[in-house]
Amino acid sequence: MRERAAELLEWYDAHARVMPWRTPPADKRAGTRPDPYAVWLSEVMLQQTTVAAVKDYFTRFTTRWPTVADLAAAEDGDVMAEWAGLGYYARARNLLKCARAVVAEHGGQFPADHAALLALPGIGPYTAAAISSIAFDLPHAVLDGNVERVMARIYDEHTALPAAKPILMAHAEALTPVERPGDYAQAVMDLGATICTPKSPACGICPWRTPCLARQRGTAPELPRKTPKKAKPVRHGTVYVARRPDGAYLLERRPDRGLLGGMLGWPGSDWVDVSLDRPAGTPPVKTDWTVLQGEVRHTFTHFHLILTVMLAETDAEPDTGRFLTQAEFGPSDLPTVMRKAFDLTRH
Repeated sequence: MRERAAELLEWYDAHARVMPWRTPPADKRAGTRPDPYAVWLSEVMLQQTTVAAVKDYFTRFTTRWPTVADLAAAEDGDVMAEWAGLGYYARARNLLKCARAVVAEHGGQFPADHAALLALPGIGPYTAAAISSIAFDLPHAVLDGNVERVMARIYDEHTALPAAKPILMAHAEALTPVERPGDYAQAVMDLGATICTPKSPACGICPWRTPCLARQRGTAPELPRKTPKKAKPVRHGTVYVARRPDGAYLLERRPDRGLLGGMLGWPGSDWVDVSLDRPAGTPPVKTDWTVLQGEVRHTFTHFHLILTVMLAETDAEPDTGRFLTQAEFGPSDLPTVMRKAFDLTRH
């Protein structure tokens, strides 16, 4: 099957998606090398997120911090604020740790070595393989959701995910060529994103339609199989949104560990697995609070969250957190669930 890589690369040369972090095939032939910093940053941002959602974030990050050294020197709060809305905030904390390790341990240059990449904070097997192949053209197989789908269909593999991952990785490794492995890795991802899609794959125009066993057997739409997920639990909590007459808002920086770690947020209660019939937690300032109509609903990886929002206007001294002026704080600095609470106060 490895000879099929040439067919896919020919298709990629003509149909590669244009992305701000990608070096097009024609530019590579002209001698332009991929920027490892751009490859790393985009791969971290793309975890659990779509290309469309990431493009603007990537552009803002690279405009503000053009090199890994610039990012390493950034203030933690500034990076977390720019990350707000992308979710999975541990990635942003690891982003800073990794940037600082690259500067401290590798002179500001990402190492062109798979083992050395794996040793960096926040870089796991997938990201190390992606940087190795895309940035340095090392023959490491990259296995994301798109590639899993393509492999399952090409080989008509019916083992359900996640148990199928080692099998699909073995297939991906067998197909990865020595020549142009970085372009090949991106080609398989593009194939899964644009043609070998989850529903209604466009098999008629696929460059791999001939060898695809699932197309031959009519099983492509049902692959890859997935083990059914358990229903997510629902948690409940309360947030307290206090505004001073001058427009400043009372906020706190969440602890580094845990959900939304290091992000700005509204003071509030713990999130519990039982439904609440009254506001929970201790208000951050002694004043008159109003229960807002409606509620905030947000879904995390492992649970759904329902928040009651309390609102007050006060200039009293808070017991926790601090008031941030309009010059210090904008709603876009908040993670999505906290911004939903803010939006509810504006209705």
